[in-house]
Amino acid sequence: MTATVRRLNHAVLYVRDARRSAAFYAEAFGFEVIVEAGNGAAVFMRAAGTENHHDLGLFSLGPQAPLPEPGRVGLYHLAWQVDTIHDLAEMRERLQRMGSLAGESDHGVTKSLYAKDPDGNEFEIMWMLPREQWGAMEHEAGVARLDLAAELAKHG
Repeated sequence: MTATVRRLNHAVLYVRDARRSAAFYAEAFGFEVIVEAGNGAAVFMRAAGTENHHDLGLFSLGPQAPLPEPGRVGLYHLAWQVDTIHDLAEMRERLQRMGSLAGESDHGVTKSLYAKDPDGNEFEIMWMLPREQWGAMEHEAGVARLDLAAELAKHG
């Protein structure tokens, strides 16, 4: 087999209100609306600097739709990568201000923030160490407390 996937191109989420979720992702990530269809039934958004047509699709299910439940089969979270440790720190401040930040972890090769959108869909914002710094961590799946100040001092 020679065909392999290269990367995740986009994510699509079912949400209660696509317009409300689009406003959230615009504020949190700076995503811009590319297409809105069906009077808010679907919204497609693009991240700044991407080559994708869209990075996120949002489909409205209505206010009656049940929210995600922890411990159920399904998507746990999406991970969005930032370019620098300073970007991660800026995202932390933004997500805290929005009341969305749910956790932080140091996974060795990645430094991660976890947050939830208005419908409770969890996502990760992560910064990845340069590959040459992975060392033995490449084959580990650690979880430790993120000390963002120390990471900024070390990598900033």
